[in-house]
Amino acid sequence: MQERITIRPAEAEAFCLVQITDTHIAREPGPQFDGCDTAVTLAAVLADIRARPRRPDLVFLTGDLVDIPSLEAYGKLRRLLDGLDLPVCCLPGNHDDPDLLRATMQRGRISTPGIVDAGNWRLVLLNDWIPESSGGALAVRELRRLESELEDAGERPVLIAVHHPPVPIGSPWMDAMGMENPADLFGVIDRFTNARALICGHIHQEYEALRRDVQLLGTPSTCVQFSPGATEYQVDAKPPGYRELLLRPDGRFTTRVIRVPVA
Repeated sequence: MQERITIRPAEAEAFCLVQITDTHIAREPGPQFDGCDTAVTLAAVLADIRARPRRPDLVFLTGDLVDIPSLEAYGKLRRLLDGLDLPVCCLPGNHDDPDLLRATMQRGRISTPGIVDAGNWRLVLLNDWIPESSGGALAVRELRRLESELEDAGERPVLIAVHHPPVPIGSPWMDAMGMENPADLFGVIDRFTNARALICGHIHQEYEALRRDVQLLGTPSTCVQFSPGATEYQVDAKPPGYRELLLRPDGRFTTRVIRVPVA
C-alpha cells in the first residue's frame, strides 16, 4: 500500500512545488562526478531555495539521489535536506536502490510517498526503476495505481512525477536509456482529462513539450549538466538548477527553471 500524505499550501492562491533532481550524492567527499563535488553544488541549490521570497510548500526529489547506493551516501543527502526544514518527497532513479532509499530517507520531514494531496492538486509519484538498467519502465502495478488515482481525483488537477522522460528529448545517447514503455503510460493518461503536467529528471537539462493537454517538463540536475542535442555524452557549461511550479487551485500553473551559479 503506497503512503499518502496531505500538505496544505501556505498561501491560498497557489501551492508552491520545487523540483530538484539528479543530485548524485557520493559516499566519498570531493569531486566524484566528472570533476564535480555534488554535495557542494546541492548545498548551493538548497541555500538558494531557502533564500527565495516564496517559501516552497513541498520539495520533490525525482531520482538519482545518490550516484552509487550506500547508507553513507543517503545519510549525507538526508543531512543536507534536513537543513531545508521543509517537507521533502523522494522517488528513485536508475542510480538508486529503492529499498535502501526508503529505509534511510523516511525520517523527519522527508518521506517517500506514492501520493501527495497538495491543496486542490493531486501529485502522483511513480517508480519506474528496473534492476541493472540505465533506462526505466513502469510495472503494471504502477500503471494501475496511476489509473486509480486519476479516476479518484475526479475534476481535481493531477501532476505526475517520474524519473525517466516518457518521450525522446532529441539527444540520441540519452534517448537510448529513457522510459521503455511510454505507450503504456500514455494509454492510461489519455483516458482522463485531469492530468495537467508530468515532471521528470534523468536528462540533466531543461526540457519542455506539450503532449495533448499535458505539459512535459524535464529539469536540470543540481550537479553536472548534459548538452542538449548531443549524440554522445557531453557536458554542458550551464550551472546547476531546479524547477519551481506554482499550482493554482483551478488547475492552471506556472513554472520556471532557476539556475544557481557555483564558484
